[in-house]
Amino acid sequence: MAEAERIIGTPDIPESAGDAPEQSPEEETSAVDAPGAHSADGPAADGESPEERPRGKRRLTVLFVVAVLAYLLDLVSKTIVVAKLEHHAPVKVIGDLLQFDAIRNAGAAFGLGSAYTVIFTIVAASVIVVIVRLARKLYSAPWAVALGLLLGGALGNLTDRIFRSPGVFQGEVVDFIRPAHFAVFNLADSAIVCGGILIVLLSFKGLDPDGTVHKD
Repeated sequence: MAEAERIIGTPDIPESAGDAPEQSPEEETSAVDAPGAHSADGPAADGESPEERPRGKRRLTVLFVVAVLAYLLDLVSKTIVVAKLEHHAPVKVIGDLLQFDAIRNAGAAFGLGSAYTVIFTIVAASVIVVIVRLARKLYSAPWAVALGLLLGGALGNLTDRIFRSPGVFQGEVVDFIRPAHFAVFNLADSAIVCGGILIVLLSFKGLDPDGTVHKD
């Protein structure tokens, strides 16, 4: 009997699925990093490339530093002009090409629309509110500079509208920069214009305030 069992032998028993050899840590890592493998929150899941996503932190500091500098420069310059130049002869800076000449402007920038002082005051206040709301999703430093210039300039002229004569929300803005063959303006007007030009350039480049870049 023992001889028969030796001749017949014991049949091979196949390994079960549970006894399959385990993958090494290196093999598991290579499987995760294989082409086409992405996590649920990766670029393949949301359809955005890394260059299109907002990066870094919000640029509120840049926005408010630029706004404060623009506002203070405008405020200080107007204070000096009112104290030293108003009711005096114009000061020639570059002959007749550029003069400092203090005037009071009831209209918008560059003396436009002097009959609508209250409306311009409301518009300036609305611009400030819009910029503050937009700041919540501001991740682009160039946009922060542009909006800071707009904010500082709007605050500068709005301060004149509120606190200067002839009354609240009807105050006349102090202008003093008089180039030859051009309207008289102030530093707040300059900040607003520079901020607007920068916004146009950023829009043409496809850069959005949240830091994303579109190719439209």
